[in-house]
Amino acid sequence: MSRFFATGSDSESEESSSADEITPKASGTAIKQALLLSDDEEDTKRVVRSAKDKRFEELTNLIKTIRNAMKIRDMSKCLEEFEQLCRAFLKSKTIVDKEGVPPFYIRLLADLEDYLNQLWEDKEGKKKMNKNNAKALSTLRQKIRKYNRDFETEIASYKENPEQSAEEEEEKDDIESAASSESDDDEENGISAKKFMKKKPQEEEKKGPEASKFLKGAATEDSDSDKDDDDDDDDDNWDSDTVDSGSESEGNEGGGATLAESFLKKTSDGKHLDQKKEEKKKRLKKKERVEEEIEEEGEAEEGGWEKVKGGVPLVKEKPKMFAKGTEINNAVVIKKLSEILQARGKKGTDRAAQIELLHALAVIANENNLGEGILVKIKFNIIASLYDYNPNLAAFMKADMWKKCLDCIDELLDILFNNTNIFIGENIAEDSENLAISDQPFRVRGCILTLVERMDEEFTKIMQNTDPHSQEYVDNLKDESRVCGVIDRLLQYLETKGSTEEVCRVYLRRIMHTYYKFDYKAHRRSLGLQGETKSEQDQEESEGEDSAIIMDRLCKFIYAKDRTDRIRTCAILCHIYHHALHSRWYQARDLMLMSHLQDNIQHADPPVQILYNRTMVQLGICAFRQGMIKDAHNALLDIQSSGRAKELLGQGLLMRNMQERNAEQEKIEKRRQVPFHMHINLELLECVYLVSAMLLEIPYMAAHEFDARRRMISKQFHHQLRVGERQPLLGPPESMREHVVAASKAMKMGDWRTCHSFIINEKMNSKVWDLFPEAKCVREMLVRKIQEESLRTYLFTYSSVYDSLSMETLSEMFELELPTVHSIISKMIINEELMGSLDQPTQTVVMHRTEPTSLQNMALQLAEKLGGLVENNERVFDLKQGVYGGYFNRDQKGGYQQKQGYQRAPDQRGGYQQKQGYQRDQKGGYQQKQNYRGGYRSQNQGNY
Repeated sequence: MSRFFATGSDSESEESSSADEITPKASGTAIKQALLLSDDEEDTKRVVRSAKDKRFEELTNLIKTIRNAMKIRDMSKCLEEFEQLCRAFLKSKTIVDKEGVPPFYIRLLADLEDYLNQLWEDKEGKKKMNKNNAKALSTLRQKIRKYNRDFETEIASYKENPEQSAEEEEEKDDIESAASSESDDDEENGISAKKFMKKKPQEEEKKGPEASKFLKGAATEDSDSDKDDDDDDDDDNWDSDTVDSGSESEGNEGGGATLAESFLKKTSDGKHLDQKKEEKKKRLKKKERVEEEIEEEGEAEEGGWEKVKGGVPLVKEKPKMFAKGTEINNAVVIKKLSEILQARGKKGTDRAAQIELLHALAVIANENNLGEGILVKIKFNIIASLYDYNPNLAAFMKADMWKKCLDCIDELLDILFNNTNIFIGENIAEDSENLAISDQPFRVRGCILTLVERMDEEFTKIMQNTDPHSQEYVDNLKDESRVCGVIDRLLQYLETKGSTEEVCRVYLRRIMHTYYKFDYKAHRRSLGLQGETKSEQDQEESEGEDSAIIMDRLCKFIYAKDRTDRIRTCAILCHIYHHALHSRWYQARDLMLMSHLQDNIQHADPPVQILYNRTMVQLGICAFRQGMIKDAHNALLDIQSSGRAKELLGQGLLMRNMQERNAEQEKIEKRRQVPFHMHINLELLECVYLVSAMLLEIPYMAAHEFDARRRMISKQFHHQLRVGERQPLLGPPESMREHVVAASKAMKMGDWRTCHSFIINEKMNSKVWDLFPEAKCVREMLVRKIQEESLRTYLFTYSSVYDSLSMETLSEMFELELPTVHSIISKMIINEELMGSLDQPTQTVVMHRTEPTSLQNMALQLAEKLGGLVENNERVFDLKQGVYGGYFNRDQKGGYQQKQGYQRAPDQRGGYQQKQGYQRDQKGGYQQKQNYRGGYRSQNQGNY
């Protein structure tokens, strides 16, 4: 109060004046504080949080970020946030040790691992990812699997009952939030409940029940106030204030106990939590009910399972085909058939129900003896509906559906064989069909060949999509005999009633099921072996013609009658393959050379190219079995040198080429794959190629050791040799390649026994050689070849050391007959591979010193390079003039003739040959006869 308006005594005025003198300082500071603090800051109060709340809040924020990244498939963000989460969890280790691992953390770890596994299995999704996301996915997957090992028990318990753990977590959060709200309210009043409990005297404990009455009233009023509107809330607040004031007055009278209890909101909070629980349970039940309804609708659309309600089982009646009392005749059945077919392909059509209706219609037609024509028509549509059951062409039919289809085709063929007066064909129009019983033959639109071809393709798809190492694959493969039986029956039918083109198509189907199978019974008969038991002998006698005769008959018909190149090409390749498989090398080779397929096979479609590659590989293996090492190497060279043998033979896709093709191309290439039972053993193929290369390359390397520009016969073989040389430790060979490399090193030294032990042993027999039909003959041939090539290598390597060599000694060293040694050395001398001569009386080989010196070698290399330079200059000059080799082609008397300059002889030992050099004759003229090979000779003869 201002002193100017003050009324009262002097003492009052003095006190007020003294107060006024003191107050200005306080008012100034208050004004400053009022200016500094805004209204919002006054309302918000400083909240003191525990370390646990801080740490858990940090974890939950990181978890939210990870879940958001999971929704958008941002693997890089997931990996980054997961690493931060792990670090944050380590920081809160002391709190976790006290409180235990929080459930929300366990839930994230379990969900994240499941999510990553799901992404990893989705191959198409992985291919669409960019490089960073794919890398982050693999890294994060490894980290989470390693990290989750520490929480295996918690994750397992969460996965057993995820809903319960989620509820517990939410309850815990609710209790904590309720407790925190209570503590906040208590702090607002400035007095905590614990203080009141401490002050509670023992004498006043009896007055507790009276206070509890008021608490219950307050609680009920509070709960009512929550349910009412804002106006009611104000009234209730007034009421509660009055009750509170009353309770406070009574509490002051009665003691601290009632006051303390009045601050504890146990009853209202408990009810509130119970309500939350009930609402949550209701929401979960409602969600489950909705999901079940959606699943039931989806299953009903797919024609799958139906949920059966409890109680007495209801017998579901099948839909009636015709109304009661309807006269069933051809017109009615055909009308019903057209009604069923009109629904075909429409959205929402139950395909399984459609097939059942068609079966029922076939039964009705059969019962009413409406004739075989309408039955055939219905059977055609049943088979078509079975094919339509799975609309996706890329996917394969289920095995049980395919077997139903096979049974229907069998039944259809039975009807056609039993009734010769039924004519079927694609060219018959629906208007001109004759399905009624009459004097004229039945005419039905349809093609049985197309149905059988589709059935065969579906069988191939089933085999492609079945695990080849499972029993299921074996069971499915047993059905191939039924497929061949159906094709044989169709073949008999079409031979009498089909066109030439249809017969060629069905012949090719039969060939494709025969060409890759080895005829063991025919092989045994060719060797003169009989069955061990009498039943086996009788079975062999009763069996029909050999597969070779069948293949010959079918293929020759196609060669003569077929008008399409594709069917004829496939038939030729299958015929060659079958010949090669049964070791008929010369027939297979001649057929391949006469067909000229290698000239234009690059223009064929991929399946035919795969068949060509398979045929060439089988031809090479056949040549190897016959001892034609060079032919075997040439046949296998193109496939093996590419490094993509698996892909070229249609036996799988290479992972390194996955980025080059998109998902659609990959699906197409997978459909071209050959089923597992038709595969060619890739390890056997590589072994045959490497052994052939070894037998050719090692003697060639020994012969051209000093040749600066030595060519390679097999790059892959040289690569394997280099890999073997790079190894720091040379242990005993383990893999097939290591065995061949070790054998090559032994052959290089002329040690045929060591080479033989590396190529033919128990491990190599089990891996490779025992897989051949005539394994013993192949091993004997290999031993012979190794001995011969080791002898040639020995002579090339050590000829410079010897003056003469006894052929008997060589025969004993390499365990070869003397005539064989004589023939090998004679060939080498004739081909000018070995500089020596045979001394017949002493049976020795006399060596000639023809090795050039280093200066001579350099001179020869210089001469070759100069010759190449001259030839290049001539070519450049002739491009301008239009004439090639004008000066060097002069052939006049006294002129110069140099048709062949320096040229490397292809069969010689790296020397250079100048067939038309100049040598002074005794008569003073010049003659161009002497050959120079690897050095200079002093003989006067023109030729050696």
